[in-house]
Amino acid sequence: MSNSIENQISPHVNSALLPHWVGKTVRLTCKTIKFNDNGSLTVAAADGGQVSVRVTQPSALQDDPALASSYLEIVGKVVDASTIQMLGCVAMGSDLDMKLINDTISIIHDDRYFTKMFSY
Repeated sequence: MSNSIENQISPHVNSALLPHWVGKTVRLTCKTIKFNDNGSLTVAAADGGQVSVRVTQPSALQDDPALASSYLEIVGKVVDASTIQMLGCVAMGSDLDMKLINDTISIIHDDRYFTKMFSY
Protein backbone atom coordinates (compact mmCIF):
# COMPACT_ATOMS: atom_id res chain seq x y z
CA MET A 1 0.00 0.00 0.00
CA SER A 2 1.29 3.47 -0.92
CA ASN A 3 2.03 6.17 1.65
CA SER A 4 1.36 9.05 -0.75
CA ILE A 5 -0.62 12.04 0.50
CA GLU A 6 -3.57 11.00 -1.66
CA ASN A 7 -3.98 7.84 0.41
CA GLN A 8 -3.73 9.44 3.85
CA ILE A 9 -6.82 10.17 5.86
CA SER A 10 -6.84 13.95 5.94
CA PRO A 11 -9.98 15.86 6.89
CA HIS A 12 -10.73 19.28 5.44
CA VAL A 13 -10.38 21.94 8.15
CA ASN A 14 -10.50 25.69 8.62
CA SER A 15 -8.31 27.74 10.97
CA ALA A 16 -10.73 27.40 13.90
CA LEU A 17 -10.44 23.60 13.77
CA LEU A 18 -6.63 23.40 13.71
CA PRO A 19 -6.22 23.13 17.53
CA HIS A 20 -8.27 19.89 17.44
CA TRP A 21 -5.95 18.28 14.89
CA VAL A 22 -2.44 18.95 16.27
CA GLY A 23 -0.12 16.15 15.16
CA LYS A 24 -2.54 14.96 12.46
CA THR A 25 -2.56 15.35 8.69
CA VAL A 26 -5.25 17.70 7.35
CA ARG A 27 -6.30 19.54 4.21
CA LEU A 28 -6.59 23.32 4.41
CA THR A 29 -8.21 25.17 1.51
CA CYS A 30 -6.77 28.68 1.56
CA LYS A 31 -5.76 31.82 -0.32
CA THR A 32 -2.13 32.89 -0.49
CA ILE A 33 -1.49 36.12 1.42
CA LYS A 34 2.31 36.32 1.27
CA PHE A 35 5.58 34.46 1.06
CA ASN A 36 7.64 35.18 4.18
CA ASP A 37 11.42 35.70 4.29
CA ASN A 38 11.84 32.65 6.54
CA GLY A 39 10.50 30.32 3.83
CA SER A 40 7.02 30.02 5.27
CA LEU A 41 3.77 31.02 3.64
CA THR A 42 0.96 33.03 5.23
CA VAL A 43 -2.49 32.03 4.00
CA ALA A 44 -6.12 32.88 4.71
CA ALA A 45 -8.19 29.79 5.51
CA ALA A 46 -11.79 29.35 4.37
CA ASP A 47 -13.06 30.92 7.62
CA GLY A 48 -10.80 33.96 7.14
CA GLY A 49 -8.27 33.01 9.83
CA GLN A 50 -4.58 33.35 9.05
CA VAL A 51 -2.39 30.26 9.11
CA SER A 52 1.38 29.94 8.78
CA VAL A 53 2.50 27.14 6.47
CA ARG A 54 6.03 25.75 6.80
CA VAL A 55 7.25 24.90 3.33
CA THR A 56 10.07 22.41 2.70
CA GLN A 57 10.95 23.86 -0.73
CA PRO A 58 9.84 27.52 -0.67
CA SER A 59 11.58 28.39 -3.93
CA ALA A 60 9.39 25.91 -5.80
CA LEU A 61 6.30 27.84 -4.71
CA GLN A 62 7.77 31.32 -5.09
CA ASP A 63 8.93 30.57 -8.63
CA ASP A 64 5.38 29.79 -9.73
CA PRO A 65 3.53 33.11 -10.20
CA ALA A 66 0.20 31.29 -10.52
CA LEU A 67 0.46 30.11 -6.91
CA ALA A 68 1.11 33.60 -5.57
CA SER A 69 -2.39 34.76 -6.40
CA SER A 70 -4.30 31.52 -6.32
CA TYR A 71 -6.26 29.37 -3.96
CA LEU A 72 -4.46 26.32 -2.64
CA GLU A 73 -5.25 23.13 -0.82
CA ILE A 74 -2.43 22.52 1.61
CA VAL A 75 -2.02 18.94 2.77
CA GLY A 76 0.07 18.94 5.90
CA LYS A 77 0.64 18.05 9.51
CA VAL A 78 -0.76 20.47 12.10
CA VAL A 79 2.12 21.76 14.25
CA ASP A 80 0.08 24.03 16.53
CA ALA A 81 -3.12 26.09 16.53
CA SER A 82 -1.92 28.33 13.71
CA THR A 83 0.83 26.40 11.88
CA ILE A 84 0.90 23.56 9.35
CA GLN A 85 3.98 21.73 8.02
CA MET A 86 3.27 21.29 4.30
CA LEU A 87 3.45 17.76 2.89
CA GLY A 88 1.87 18.67 -0.42
CA CYS A 89 0.01 21.40 -2.24
CA VAL A 90 -2.73 21.46 -4.87
CA ALA A 91 -3.38 24.61 -6.91
CA MET A 92 -7.13 25.30 -6.88
CA GLY A 93 -7.24 28.13 -9.43
CA SER A 94 -8.05 31.79 -9.02
CA ASP A 95 -11.81 31.64 -8.43
CA LEU A 96 -13.11 29.69 -5.44
CA ASP A 97 -16.17 30.20 -3.23
CA MET A 98 -14.54 30.22 0.20
CA LYS A 99 -17.87 30.74 1.99
CA LEU A 100 -19.23 27.54 0.44
CA ILE A 101 -16.06 25.68 1.39
CA ASN A 102 -16.24 26.94 4.97
CA ASP A 103 -19.94 26.04 5.22
CA THR A 104 -19.14 22.52 3.98
CA ILE A 105 -16.30 22.15 6.52
CA SER A 106 -18.66 23.29 9.28
CA ILE A 107 -21.24 20.67 8.31
CA ILE A 108 -18.63 17.91 8.07
CA HIS A 109 -17.41 18.63 11.60
CA ASP A 110 -20.87 19.24 13.12
CA ASP A 111 -21.54 16.65 15.84
CA ARG A 112 -25.03 16.04 14.42
CA TYR A 113 -23.54 14.68 11.18
CA PHE A 114 -19.96 13.68 11.90
CA THR A 115 -20.53 10.08 13.00
CA LYS A 116 -23.63 9.52 10.85
CA MET A 117 -22.46 10.85 7.49
CA PHE A 118 -18.77 11.66 7.87
CA SER A 119 -15.97 10.02 9.80
CA TYR A 120 -12.20 9.64 9.75
